[in-house]
Amino acid sequence: MIACLDLEGVLLPEIWIKFAEKTGVEALKLTTRDIPDYNELMTKRLSILKENNFKLEDIKDVISTLKPLDGAIDFHKWLRSEFEVIILSDTFYQFVNPLMMQLDYPTLFCHQLLIDRNDLIVGYKLRQANGKQEAVKALQSLNFKVVAAGDSYNDIGMLKQADEGILFDPPKNVISDYPQFPVSTSYADFQKKLEACKIKFEM
Repeated sequence: MIACLDLEGVLLPEIWIKFAEKTGVEALKLTTRDIPDYNELMTKRLSILKENNFKLEDIKDVISTLKPLDGAIDFHKWLRSEFEVIILSDTFYQFVNPLMMQLDYPTLFCHQLLIDRNDLIVGYKLRQANGKQEAVKALQSLNFKVVAAGDSYNDIGMLKQADEGILFDPPKNVISDYPQFPVSTSYADFQKKLEACKIKFEM
């Protein structure tokens, strides 16, 4: 049994929102909760970074102040005692590596930023198109049962692919668009739903 989790919004705060709050650039608050097309979202972000001459180090300065969501560390410890855990995220290794230590270095599949010699973010490289869904599919091909959880539009593919899918603290628009998925808004409830999945998988 494997649990595949999104990262931001499930275990960590949204990095781009925190950076937007620091810089005052409201447009950077848009996430995959708002824009389903990830490439469209990243194109907007890169354009804003270029217009404002924001560098990777500027974002890292904000990231260095962040901590996992309240309760996330204990929840993640419990989860790893019950399931194999893989984090499937559309964030970037250059962003989240400092935060992984706080979560005791979980297995993380995400993407790479393209950085020029002036520390400017000039692009990004996806590990694979529809990477979250494809990762779940690959795990299932190895005869694993998979429960997946996320909070945004970019998680829906993996939730549909998984044997069980759960929305964790999603916005109302995602709940409305995908009412077929159960919703948890706390780690206590999330744990109960995962325990139920484990019992179902073991039958």
